Amino acid sequence: METDEPRKPAEPAAVMGILILNKPSGITSRKLVDRVARLVPRIKVGHAGTLDPLASGILIVCVGAATRLVETLQELPKSYRSVVRLGARSDTLDADGRIVAEPCPRVPSPLDVENALPPFLGQIVQRPPDYSALKIKGRRAYDLARAGHAVELAPRPVRIDHIAVLRYAWPLLELEIDCGSGTYIRSIARDLGEALACGGFVENLVRTRVGPFTLERAVGPEDLSTESIDRHLRPALDAVPNLPRLVLDPSQLESIVHGRRLTAAELGSPRIPAGRVALLDSAGNLVALGDLDPREGWLQPRKVLI
Repeated sequence: METDEPRKPAEPAAVMGILILNKPSGITSRKLVDRVARLVPRIKVGHAGTLDPLASGILIVCVGAATRLVETLQELPKSYRSVVRLGARSDTLDADGRIVAEPCPRVPSPLDVENALPPFLGQIVQRPPDYSALKIKGRRAYDLARAGHAVELAPRPVRIDHIAVLRYAWPLLELEIDCGSGTYIRSIARDLGEALACGGFVENLVRTRVGPFTLERAVGPEDLSTESIDRHLRPALDAVPNLPRLVLDPSQLESIVHGRRLTAAELGSPRIPAGRVALLDSAGNLVALGDLDPREGWLQPRKVLI
């Protein structure tokens, strides 16, 4: 039987949110995602920014409709601690690869190291590792490299906000790095080793921060179970801490759920700047991301979570 009553917007999914995991070294990011997926069967799960098997630290896993925020989370700035071994090179640019030591390496002084760092700051152009997940004509670069094919990845712009020496005792150099999305720490190790004329590769790597999420509050995979996962899930709103927020009334929410643009008459006069905005229901749940243009008088939903 048909009715003229408007459809009630769907309630937020019972299992939806983000997990801030502390990935151990020696396992793939995919393995952790699969472990979470087994705890929430029939619910979509994905990660927001992979870590190499050798690396440890923060891995963000999105559950349910929060997987629509993966791209947003991937754009958050990141922090790392890395131990670079100087005096040798690796085909994978880390300790998991085939390592070739320099027979008589030049041993840079602490001042040499400090003087080599400034060119890595700011907007730089970086060549990704041959062993990376980037695609070349539809194939992963690491698959081509493992098969012995030549890999040609074009340099691309990345942003490094901070790089500093924590400790240096030849041949080990410990660095602290803050950077933007898409930066390869392995490439920094390679390029720094070349700048110091001795070679270098990543021996140890820990991702300590992603946006507002720090390692101190991350959850170990051993602490996850079907009984505990709910209490470790963070609300989807935590993924967009810096966006202005707009609470929708039921009528506005109905339009947003259907992907309809809100007009000036429907919007009223929200006192928030133009650009991306987090859209909330009356309970404070993130229901969508949208683009707001107060001058033109419209709000367009971009990613709807319910």
